[in-house]
Amino acid sequence: MDNWWGIIISLIGLFMFVSALRKSEFIIYKLITARSRVLWGDNVHTFYLIVGIILVVFGILVAVNII
Repeated sequence: MDNWWGIIISLIGLFMFVSALRKSEFIIYKLITARSRVLWGDNVHTFYLIVGIILVVFGILVAVNII
């Protein structure tokens, strides 16, 4: 079961990373960034780039049962 959770976490991180890189207009990404923009301002896309990388790495670690 941990393998599936790791894959799902990695996919969410990949979604955040790619969306932040492209500054996507996808409705889910726009909703997430609208709430974060209050705290992060114009740096919201950089924040989601970093969060996406962290989630991908964490998801891989969970998938291979290291964590």
